[in-house]
Amino acid sequence: MTATILVVDDEPDLEALVLQKFRRQIRDGAVAFVFAHDGIEALASIEQHPHVDMVVSDINMPRMDGLSLLAKLQEAEDKKSTIIVSAYGDMSNIRTAMNRGAFDFLTKPIDFGDLEMTIDKTIRHVEMMREARRRQAEAERAHASLSRYFSPQIASRLAAIGDSDGMEVHWREIATIFTDITSFTSLVETAAPEVLGALLNEYVGGMTDVVFAHEGTVAKIIGDAIQVLFNAPGDQPDYARRAIACAHDLDIWAQAFRERWKEKGVNFGVTRIGVHAGSALVGNFGGSRFFDYTAYGDTVNTAARLEAANKHLGTRICASAAVAKGAGNFQGRPVGDIMLRGRSEPLRAFEPLQDAPFKAPATAQYVEAFAKLEAGDATAMPAFAALVGLHADDALAGFHLKRLLNGAKGVRMQLE
Repeated sequence: MTATILVVDDEPDLEALVLQKFRRQIRDGAVAFVFAHDGIEALASIEQHPHVDMVVSDINMPRMDGLSLLAKLQEAEDKKSTIIVSAYGDMSNIRTAMNRGAFDFLTKPIDFGDLEMTIDKTIRHVEMMREARRRQAEAERAHASLSRYFSPQIASRLAAIGDSDGMEVHWREIATIFTDITSFTSLVETAAPEVLGALLNEYVGGMTDVVFAHEGTVAKIIGDAIQVLFNAPGDQPDYARRAIACAHDLDIWAQAFRERWKEKGVNFGVTRIGVHAGSALVGNFGGSRFFDYTAYGDTVNTAARLEAANKHLGTRICASAAVAKGAGNFQGRPVGDIMLRGRSEPLRAFEPLQDAPFKAPATAQYVEAFAKLEAGDATAMPAFAALVGLHADDALAGFHLKRLLNGAKGVRMQLE
């Protein structure tokens, strides 16, 4: 790479001397020189040649002296490394120049061997600073890209160590969340574009903020549906607990969001959430051209089907036994053994509950009625009927009562 050097001096013979002394380096393409006779001309020259790498400037010049030029150069966003030249006895001005940001200084009469060494040193400094800026720009671009998927903490960590670390496709134990909105297609068909745009942007932004607060990874956003990962790409030993806690906070935020837009006359659907834990194939599936960090496998499919199961159960959150067990001190109530499409074995599912409803008498009544249903006890039907009578808003208890009235014998159910 050719280093471009701006020499600023009002001595008429200096240009010819510099070109003569550096003729070999100029011929080899190592350096190129631009000349100016005072500070004003130098600033104009930099505007014409913004690629100038460094400046060699005398102090004593007409119109604008070297110290004033140095001050202007230091004010610029792209600060030029500057070598100040002055008479040997003018140490006061040289000290002022160094205090104002000069990279180095030379004394007159100029020793061209010394000048060459100083230029070489300055060029190395310029190249080092340019490489540092390039790396910083790359890190900022990487951070900006990663911030679309990962929480700020994880994005900063990945940008610092390189985005290839942990991004390769591999099997990994994860917890995953799927969310979806009821009746969203109807809303798309009826809402004005500007309303739908504002609605969806606020929804996705708010939901993503909740995920990032739990240091989750947003793997996919497809329309109104969001897929979230925990324990990927970084290690999170408490990933199951994080997933359950995140599901609760997503539900709280989505319900409040729905109420806000309802007051504006927009009927926004309920957000349904499915949570599961297990092994999945995780990594960047986008190749070198497109970054697509996501997960595939039965664990992911199961979480998506648990989300859909909420529609039949009357719940908003449906979690598997695997993630409930992994969370530790799980608070929730059993839903039943669900036969999901594509699975040969039933999956025990639960409805996670916040602290207050979990400790409420109605939950204990439900668990008792569910135990009777699981044991084939004939009193399960009146137990659920009494619960529905006392708590008409308990959709899950009503779901089981309806099953019993239709002849269901136990807790196993077939759901699509």
